[in-house]
Amino acid sequence: MDSRVELRHLRYFLALAEELHFGRAAARLHIAQPALSQQIRQLEELMGVTLFARTSRSVELTEAGSGFRPRAQGLLALLASDVDEARRVARGESGRIDISFISSGAGIVSTILHHFTRSRPNVLVELHEGPTTAVLDRLERGTADVGIVRDADEHAGLTVSTLFAEPFVAVLPASHALAGAAAVTATQLASSPLVLFPQASGSRAHSLTLQPFREAGIEPWLGLSGSEWGTIFHLVAAGLGVAVSPASAAAPLPRGAVAVPLASTGAVSLVQLAHRASDANPLVRAFSATAAEVRAATTPQVTATA
Repeated sequence: MDSRVELRHLRYFLALAEELHFGRAAARLHIAQPALSQQIRQLEELMGVTLFARTSRSVELTEAGSGFRPRAQGLLALLASDVDEARRVARGESGRIDISFISSGAGIVSTILHHFTRSRPNVLVELHEGPTTAVLDRLERGTADVGIVRDADEHAGLTVSTLFAEPFVAVLPASHALAGAAAVTATQLASSPLVLFPQASGSRAHSLTLQPFREAGIEPWLGLSGSEWGTIFHLVAAGLGVAVSPASAAAPLPRGAVAVPLASTGAVSLVQLAHRASDANPLVRAFSATAAEVRAATTPQVTATA
């Protein structure tokens, strides 16, 4: 078909194909009858075929016209579908969103997605799990749209907002003398090696782990380090030290490790929502709005044990 064929040609053709009367078709299209006749002739010239057999008393589709009719209907229906899809994407009701999140954020991600996808069944959600540094890296490289992180360092170009705060707990070997205590303090942990994340995994998170000890005026005995909470907790379960972790990160724990509330500290861990500050994706805005609604409705702000 000639590339000069326009959508108006298809609409005029279909109106005449349905009415089989120039006067009625022109009235339906709100144009003058001579103008319709001219447009139909132009379409036939562009296509190089006769679409209608005309007499002074009747208008009928030719064989070529009958064959072209479902094609024209399909083209207009496809366009209408594409336009509708574009509108849904613009409203944040369709499209694709890539969410990268920390393991201990799986619960809040699931809760947000429960509300987010219920009203957006046509949205394709991609999920990727990793530590905060990996999540932030994906956001900066543009391979993730939204991130759920913890105690993130500042990153230029990223907007980070708090979803909720939670206290720290001490994670001890089940054989530890304080494993059955109602609560422990950093001072009581000072005689055991501390298993923690390396500072390279995030200076803010590293500092928060040490804060309870420094508030007590002591320097902890730094032992082994691990880049994942699972690794850290297994080291603790093996009796290689103790750990200080956010409460939600310590559930579940491997066999041989227990969590005990950490008292006498003002340290709290922040679970945060992150995205590119310049991102105009309506799905990002919609996900952020849903996260804010979930936070306001279901997530109390938790402070550390006094």
